[in-house]
Amino acid sequence: MNGNGSKIEIFKPFGEAFELMKKILFQPFDLKKWLVIGFAAWLANLGGGGGGVGNFNYPDNRREGAQKLNETIGQIPQPVLITGICVLICVVLLLIVLFAWLRARGRFILVDCIVRNRAAIVEPWKEFRAEGNSFFLFSLLVVLALIAVIVIAGLALIVPFIPWGDQAQPGVAFWIGLSLFVFVAVCLAFVWALASQLMVPIMYRQRCRARLAFAQAVDLVTSHPGPILLYVLFLLLLAVAVVMISCAVTCATCCIAAIPYVGTVILLPIPVTLGAFSLLFLRQFGPDYDVWAELHAAGIFACVDATACAFGN
Repeated sequence: MNGNGSKIEIFKPFGEAFELMKKILFQPFDLKKWLVIGFAAWLANLGGGGGGVGNFNYPDNRREGAQKLNETIGQIPQPVLITGICVLICVVLLLIVLFAWLRARGRFILVDCIVRNRAAIVEPWKEFRAEGNSFFLFSLLVVLALIAVIVIAGLALIVPFIPWGDQAQPGVAFWIGLSLFVFVAVCLAFVWALASQLMVPIMYRQRCRARLAFAQAVDLVTSHPGPILLYVLFLLLLAVAVVMISCAVTCATCCIAAIPYVGTVILLPIPVTLGAFSLLFLRQFGPDYDVWAELHAAGIFACVDATACAFGN
């Protein structure tokens, strides 16, 4: 698949990804390797949700606890309370930024583990420091820009139609504006999610900065809208299947799989397969998008197909 008139396939790369996952995790099975790659997968999705445990208190207990909390807060002097809230907000924002930075670096580590069939954290952390930091900074700027656009869209589409004064219920214009606002927000988030997913393999392969990788990702989507659309639809289908499997495994393990990192290790074949699928799909567009190109040239990575996969290391 060189992207020059060749058919871009969807199901074949997924079959190859499944075979590659078996080669990495099960042939042979190595618990230490499994745990290290699991840490890379957990780091690549840090702060992405999941891993929480439910609150099983009864409603009366929750109501009583809320009353005690309100009483305690009411006894705190207002200046101290305001200062504490500001400090808490700053800490939360710092944690969000820290998680985003670690997640950006972790994505390159996970790609390296899949590409080189190795369990390594320190080496790819150092090797792709520049790319990981560039992706983090670019992502931070994009997210801030998206927030600004969403706020402006909300002000333009919702605020003018909010009922004021004696108006008891919002009118049709309000619901239309709200629908348009949600549509715009979802589209922007979806576009960035797709672009960021394509950017990491491009940056890994070409060792370029995030801005150039983003431009190439956009060019790839506009040049091949059909295959990219099928790829996205198949990913959405896989996401539904992953949610169902995760819920089943969480119930079967008595919520042990909901514990951060532990759940990632238990379900490790899923992120490895999905990660390999994205890489194998993207390599069909030419050598500039083939993360294994340099290994092929060096004779390290012999082949990737649905029936055979050999590594020289």
